[in-house]
Amino acid sequence: MIQDKLLSILPFFVLLLPLGGFACLCLLGDRFRRDKEERGATFLACATVFVSFVLTAWGAVHFHTLQKQMGRDTQAHREKLTALGVEPDQREALLEELQEPLYLNPHFSVPTGTVPGVLGMPIPTTDNAEPVDWISVGDVHVPLALLIDPLSLTLMLVITGVGFLIHLYSLGYMEHDEERVRYFSYLNLFTFFMLLLVMGSSLPLMFVGWEGVGLCSYLLIGFWYKKKSASDAGKKAFIVNRIGDAGLILGMILALHTLGSMDLMEIGRTALGMAREPAGQAGALTAICLLLFVGACGKSAQIPLHVWLPDAMEGPTPVSALIHAATMVTAGVYMVARLAPLYSKSETAMTVVAVVGTLTAFVAATIAIVQTDIKKVLAYSTVSQLGFMFLALGVGVFGAGVFHLFTHAFFKALLFLGSGSVIHALSGEQDLRRMGGLRTRIPWTFWTFALGTAAIAGIPLLSGFYSKDEILAGALAGHHPVLFTVAFATAMLTSFYMARLLALAFFGEYRGGADAPGEAHGDAHGHGDGHGHGPGGIHESPWVMLLPLVILAVGAVGAGWLDLPGYVGPTLRVHAAHASHSEWLPLAAGLGAILSTAFGLALYTRQAGLRERLVQAFRPLSGLLEARYYFDQAYNWFARKVVVQGSEAVLWHGLDAGVIDATVIGTATTVDGVSRGVRKTQSGLVRGYALLILGGTVLLLGYLLWM
Repeated sequence: MIQDKLLSILPFFVLLLPLGGFACLCLLGDRFRRDKEERGATFLACATVFVSFVLTAWGAVHFHTLQKQMGRDTQAHREKLTALGVEPDQREALLEELQEPLYLNPHFSVPTGTVPGVLGMPIPTTDNAEPVDWISVGDVHVPLALLIDPLSLTLMLVITGVGFLIHLYSLGYMEHDEERVRYFSYLNLFTFFMLLLVMGSSLPLMFVGWEGVGLCSYLLIGFWYKKKSASDAGKKAFIVNRIGDAGLILGMILALHTLGSMDLMEIGRTALGMAREPAGQAGALTAICLLLFVGACGKSAQIPLHVWLPDAMEGPTPVSALIHAATMVTAGVYMVARLAPLYSKSETAMTVVAVVGTLTAFVAATIAIVQTDIKKVLAYSTVSQLGFMFLALGVGVFGAGVFHLFTHAFFKALLFLGSGSVIHALSGEQDLRRMGGLRTRIPWTFWTFALGTAAIAGIPLLSGFYSKDEILAGALAGHHPVLFTVAFATAMLTSFYMARLLALAFFGEYRGGADAPGEAHGDAHGHGDGHGHGPGGIHESPWVMLLPLVILAVGAVGAGWLDLPGYVGPTLRVHAAHASHSEWLPLAAGLGAILSTAFGLALYTRQAGLRERLVQAFRPLSGLLEARYYFDQAYNWFARKVVVQGSEAVLWHGLDAGVIDATVIGTATTVDGVSRGVRKTQSGLVRGYALLILGGTVLLLGYLLWM
């Protein structure tokens, strides 16, 4: 009983600890800086997230134990009902009534109501006290409650676990930054909002976390606000995400109007009872799904709202690892997965999600091939991998999409932190053309980075291989041959451009030279130690930065061995992976990844002549890729020609000058003319006034006599 009570209050400690760390750093930040006690501030920030991770892990273990017990109990009930001769449909309906979600609010009450078995098997409970209302307007009631199930627990483990490692890494990376107290306070605030996003039981509560992580993203991208490129990138991310948020808000309003609730589980349960909308039919459910997906495209950087993410690399590298690889950019994936029952009712919405995800994955992978900034390559890789996740959701294998989200958090955080270690070793250099030969100079960074590269490439037995295989199998089994073909080709491109990155950074001869950009001005990011960029100045990162790399490398290798799709969504797990017609797929995917990686390494280490011939042959295409398909140019043209000039023509010349100014100036002119005529009656001559009085009197008497 005491353990159950601890389990019920545990999520609130997980949620509020990072917020408490942020509050302390804000209130005591000046004291920390004045007393030179930044180490205490950074320790506090790391400790709050670490304790949140420990509590989450303990809760997940206890949850899994209860889930297994519930599974055994459910099987026993199934056998009893079968022995009694209950029809299969009725039997499963009765069993589903035993499955309830775990809601938590400040009074620790647990309301009932769920979509049984869709995204896991939540904990049953007998506590049915009424939850505390956060919003209560008429018939609309939004409780202040948290929702804990396998999906939210999976994301909580990623946020706190990977988040703690990135906090730890930042101790070394930001050691010489004068504003590291402010930096760690932002990280803690982000962790709080991200946890709120995945734990909120309703769309409005999720939206608070959604906007909170957007705010933190803006603050952290523009952390070095004195750099114009950083402040511009922060504003760009903020504006693009507001476009997506407009769709999200409209979708929430329409969901309330159509489904009568904003509770996530209630939305799913209501949607399951509604008719499925076939392809081409634009009903209310389709409209809700598409509007919400606009928000997901903004947050998770899908075409056409993907342009902010590569520019977000202007922030500190640990920020790129935490926000723009492992957690925040997966918020859109989480939302669609959470609303799986709703999306599964609209074939049009599912098709749109799958097509947009596939197109994004392919376009971003092709752009990554020609990038020369080490972080930009990883940024476009992130956009591409997010596209894979949406492909999985769009073809209906929601568990596989969450599985790839989970594995991606490990190897992409590892790769970003590894790139930060390279940048640290070279005192700020990020250009791949000025690297090379680092394999023997920073061996710990190289080997961990190589494991992350192999994982994302899909080399067999590593985590990325298993999660990508689930997605490809789902696309194949769902009878989407075009999407499968494009996704398979994109997977091969991923192996190639990651091998290119590995070869340019770590193999061959060092190409930085004594006149490297960082030589003159030191580390542009403020974390360097003042060494030059020549071979003598290259140095391995401190252990406080290497330890997170080693731990993440272990996750990049072993995370794929977990049966996460079975844990997150037993009834949604893709059966295609076991279908007879796709038994060849793991072999083909693994072999293709190995060959693509080997070709990339050979091309950029030994085959210089072949590389030059390929560059010349694909020169027109490379220009298109280097221009990033002209998305940014198109947006700049639209902003300049349509927004600015259109505003001048319509709003300024038309509305402001033609209507508002004309009305104001016309009124003033009329009043001025009238006043000029009236003021002539005020001459100041007594004889004139007497004449007016006499004339008025005569007129008045004449009127009275006439009457």
